[in-house]
Amino acid sequence: MSILGDASSTGEGGPSARRPLKSRQWPLFQRLAAALAKSGITPNAISVASVFAAVAAGCCLAATSFVSDELIRRLLCFAAAVCIQLRLIANLLDGMVAVEGGKASAVGELYNEVPDRLSDPAILIGAGFASGGCPILGLTAALTSVFVAYVRAIGASVGAGQVFLGPFAKPQRMALMALTCLALTLLPIQYQPVHEKTGIGLMGVSLGVIIVGCVVTSIRRLRVIAAKMRLRAAEQESLNAPVDH
Repeated sequence: MSILGDASSTGEGGPSARRPLKSRQWPLFQRLAAALAKSGITPNAISVASVFAAVAAGCCLAATSFVSDELIRRLLCFAAAVCIQLRLIANLLDGMVAVEGGKASAVGELYNEVPDRLSDPAILIGAGFASGGCPILGLTAALTSVFVAYVRAIGASVGAGQVFLGPFAKPQRMALMALTCLALTLLPIQYQPVHEKTGIGLMGVSLGVIIVGCVVTSIRRLRVIAAKMRLRAAEQESLNAPVDH
């Protein structure tokens, strides 16, 4: 499922600010981006649409706790998986329309970043309230996912560049969420165990994995950023050192 694994926000800040994605080279997405660019739909509108898809996914997940019919619960999980995919595809296409389609706007960076900071929490908090989830885990996963993006922004602000290092960047977080939704859609009920005391099931376990993954990702990114800052300081010190004649 390579769409799940690498569809992500691209941004309008040029190639250096974009996450490297193989799916950007897929003919299907290239044709779709070209069609959107010709249609007059702006990259910013696509970015906003990604938020609606994410909110829809979160609502579908949360709704699974309030339905007793097993078929409806499974359909809601499937709908959530579809909405997560739509969110990721929108994140992919906004940058393609902006950069390859030549429709970048002066405020494109805002539309690139702000919707993502809303979309991840919408999905993860919704997952926390889902059947087999845990609200505390959902909120914690949302906070740690935002912190991962914050660390990346710090790297850019201090001159270390955009550090997209994983193992749990946005594509991996959303891939796990989508796969969990599909598992809850397809697996027989006997393969969907729920802890008797806590009520935590597969969704809660996935949120726990995301939390740990985000912590590891943040640490790895901070280490890379710190190393780049030290290297730059050492190079500057070398340039400023007096030369013996």
